[in-house]
Amino acid sequence: MTAYIFIFIGAVFVNNIVLAQFLGICPFLGISRKIETAAGMSGAVAFVMTVSTIITFIIRRAALEPLGIGFLQTIVFILIIAALVQMAEIVLKKISPALYHSLGVFLPLITTNCTILGVVIMVIQRDFNLLESVAFAVSTAIGFGLALTLFAGLREQLSMVRLPKGMEGVPIALITAGLLAMAFMGFSGIV
Repeated sequence: MTAYIFIFIGAVFVNNIVLAQFLGICPFLGISRKIETAAGMSGAVAFVMTVSTIITFIIRRAALEPLGIGFLQTIVFILIIAALVQMAEIVLKKISPALYHSLGVFLPLITTNCTILGVVIMVIQRDFNLLESVAFAVSTAIGFGLALTLFAGLREQLSMVRLPKGMEGVPIALITAGLLAMAFMGFSGIV
């Protein structure tokens, strides 16, 4: 049980996938203008990340390793992630058309979101079992969602403030992201 608590705290706060490891910066900066959109993206990423971790873990252990073709893992993992993103896109289009349209081009970009592939590869590097892999994927998704939602909230607040002309838009977003990353650095040393 303690190992899972360490995995959770480490993935959400200490080694946050966006703010400490700088994976997934494109959706972090691109989709974080509204909290609702950020929450929707977080849910989609969480679904794809968790399911892809389970499927790739099983395929790696059941097929790639026994057949001696582990060198194909990256290609296989990308194909699995792409298929899951297509499935998530179809489900979102049916369930929540408004969220589907607000995510726009960033929904298909989950396929190339390096956080998902990064988590799948980190699970292998850390030699997690299936349960630890799922805990790590869910915790990382929560950390991604936390960072994205916090950043979206900060950007919504900043949109109501008068800023110097040269600081509007991307410059203040990058400064805010840097400050948020520094705030999360305060958690280092916990695990």
